[in-house]
Amino acid sequence: MKKILWLFTLALGIAIDLNAQADVEKKIQTDLILAEDGDVVNLDGGVFTITKSLSLDGKKNIVVRGKGIDKTILTFKDQTSGAEGIRVSNCENIVLEDMTVQDSKGDLIKTMHVKGITFRRIKAEWTGKPDEKNGGYALYPVQCENVMIDSCIAIGASDAGIYVGQSKYIVVKNCTAYNNVAGIEIENSLYADVYNNLATGNTGGILVFDLPGLIQKQGGYVSVHNNIIKENNLSNFAPKGNIVAKVPKGTGVMLLAANHVEVFNNEIINNSTMGVGIISYYITENKIKDKQYNPYPSAISVHDNTFERKKRKVPMEGRFAQIYHFKLKFGRNVPHIVYDGIINPKYRDAAGNVKPEYMICIQNNKNQSFANIDADNEFKNISRDVAPFNCTLAPIVLNNKQ
Repeated sequence: MKKILWLFTLALGIAIDLNAQADVEKKIQTDLILAEDGDVVNLDGGVFTITKSLSLDGKKNIVVRGKGIDKTILTFKDQTSGAEGIRVSNCENIVLEDMTVQDSKGDLIKTMHVKGITFRRIKAEWTGKPDEKNGGYALYPVQCENVMIDSCIAIGASDAGIYVGQSKYIVVKNCTAYNNVAGIEIENSLYADVYNNLATGNTGGILVFDLPGLIQKQGGYVSVHNNIIKENNLSNFAPKGNIVAKVPKGTGVMLLAANHVEVFNNEIINNSTMGVGIISYYITENKIKDKQYNPYPSAISVHDNTFERKKRKVPMEGRFAQIYHFKLKFGRNVPHIVYDGIINPKYRDAAGNVKPEYMICIQNNKNQSFANIDADNEFKNISRDVAPFNCTLAPIVLNNKQ
């Protein structure tokens, strides 16, 4: 009889808890729907199971605030509908702060068409081991303007932990990204300042990419400085077909078809394949169907960084590793900075020299080592001479509206 009563009490307790969780979920979504411009939506402390995407649409000047980064936890592990955990769209001046969001089916927090979006003291994570079934992006502003990501933590994304795409006027600062394929990624975006972050334990630490086939065709004016980018040696777990699936294990910084990028005053430490890679889209071996796309990197400045790397061969994983082992034959003497050497012929003057506005400049890096791998000529004339790249570009000065 006591056992029956215990089971009844347990079942009743579970039912009451489930009802309470459902009430919390309903209240949060109702508060987001009914919020008037200028309101603060306060979330209680506790761990709350959310089964459907939470959405905020068409609002202005709204703050959604938890009780603290580890005090308000929204878990989507039992999510039954919706592509994201939280979705914010068609809004202006939105602040999300002081909470943790976990284990959504797709992206954890996605914001789209938002003018003025701040993520502050947000932890966005998949709590299990790195897995290709994890959502692609933890923090995911796309086609936004005036983006601030400050003091956030991103963990476990199968694409990028902190991703800003097709946006402009961006600051990513004081954040930590680990156990992602890409820790921090700036893609087809303009005027981005990325600083005082820690990117560690990812496949690639910080990526600046321009890709074809997107609405915003070309990014640029990206400053990556004063970051710690170390030991990004995680095996790539991105789903096949994703562009980041081509990022080699052991990448510190990768600049793919990027233009007007300055990388300086970073600590780039013990990334097993490359400290900084400057590469064109052609080396991905993907076909380009976008006629407006520019696949060449240009106006890149890499200076005053500190490099460290243990003497060892690169990991034998992926296409880049095959190139390193069988084409470049670096052995244990792997350079910190790698440039694929593929240049747009239009970037050269009549004498064959690269015009100043398109130059790749590398100088004043501690423990600097370099290779131009001459990918355009089947790696026939690999050069470790950095002298042709000893030049200076004007600093990138950003006046982001933050």
